[in-house]
Amino acid sequence: MATQKRGMRGLGAIAVAGTVLASGALTALAAQRHVIDSLRVRVERLEQTTQAQRDANIAQQQRLHWELLSKAMDDAELAEVLDTYEQEVSAKKQRQFLFANALYTNALCYYRIGNISREEFFGFARGFLQNPIFREYWYATRPHRATLIDASEEAELGQMVDDLLRQLEDADGDEWWVVGEPPAD
Repeated sequence: MATQKRGMRGLGAIAVAGTVLASGALTALAAQRHVIDSLRVRVERLEQTTQAQRDANIAQQQRLHWELLSKAMDDAELAEVLDTYEQEVSAKKQRQFLFANALYTNALCYYRIGNISREEFFGFARGFLQNPIFREYWYATRPHRATLIDASEEAELGQMVDDLLRQLEDADGDEWWVVGEPPAD
């Protein structure tokens, strides 16, 4: 019997040691979980800060773009710097093209910072393309868009506008607002 009691005491000690070990492992896992959760929250905050900074940079760039275009629209000599069209354009037409560029770039900026969806951008483009001056601008700047990297967001949106323009030109009827299939977001 003495042997059985000693064996039982040994099992009890092993059970206690196992419980202590399991408790320690659970405590360590809980601590790791806390550290991981804390790191996840920090990464999320950094991502939000990064996105906010990106949006602020886009907005600042948009303001600078508008300032430069405004100067060129107000001064024919400065507008000559931006005359990179394959055809001759008058000073009046150049100012109109610069304004068309500002409208398009503004819609592009709104899309990039998330103020409008891709479908809303499509709607803006459909409206812009109703204006013959904007269409002329769009044709005149086709070589400019050809230099964009195909996979870039700007190239994709430009291609979407090109496709929409073809559809509008092929459409019969006056109901332009229903022409084209808005993209899925």
